[in-house]
Amino acid sequence: MVKVVVVLDFDRTIIDDDSDRWVINELGLTDFFNQIRSTIPSWTSLMDTIMNELHSKGITTDNIAQCLQRAFLHPNIASAIKSAQSLGCDLRIISDANMFYIKTILEHHNLLGCFSEINTNPSFVDEKGCLHVTPFHDSTLPPHGCQLCPPNMCKGLIIDRIRGSLPESEARFIYVGDGAGDYCPTLKLKGGDFVMPRKNYPLWDRIGTDPKLVHATVHDWSNGEELENILLNLVKKLVT
Repeated sequence: MVKVVVVLDFDRTIIDDDSDRWVINELGLTDFFNQIRSTIPSWTSLMDTIMNELHSKGITTDNIAQCLQRAFLHPNIASAIKSAQSLGCDLRIISDANMFYIKTILEHHNLLGCFSEINTNPSFVDEKGCLHVTPFHDSTLPPHGCQLCPPNMCKGLIIDRIRGSLPESEARFIYVGDGAGDYCPTLKLKGGDFVMPRKNYPLWDRIGTDPKLVHATVHDWSNGEELENILLNLVKKLVT
């Protein structure tokens, strides 16, 4: 029996926006973000600073959650996730967003229970009610050493760990993503796997520069309808 593992990025893949930028723009911090962006090299530290600024302005985690619930999630993507789960797929997320954002949006769309695992930057609310974001890859540990990935998260290492936890001969991967950070895990996929890059986004561009480096079969997509059709066709092909 083939085990189909569907791994999805979150920003601009499951939702149509970047969740970090969505919150910044919707809650009026675009100017502040632009002012401090060049002074803080780490994206997770930058987002943590944004959270502190929101808290200082009296914006609560409930306000942030309400903002996140307005982010657009295409109905075809929601139905694709539910259908893939009902067909027996093991669905997982690997995202450079954060746990509060992802869980809030998935719960709002009744999708959280579809996923067996969410790999993302941890978040917590402190005793003052301020949301904090911390790096997925602990900065006190030795660096992950991947030249393709940001210091806080190597998605390729996560793919290796997931594959290592499954019976090797049975697992087939379908990876769905859009960004430059999705290129490293794409290179970890094997001949029987599939990668679904979003057309005209950074992952699609990177694959196109040297397609021979990618062992998985490539199926690009542009919108929710295409994602659903391609993903479910691939799943049905694998499970039958």
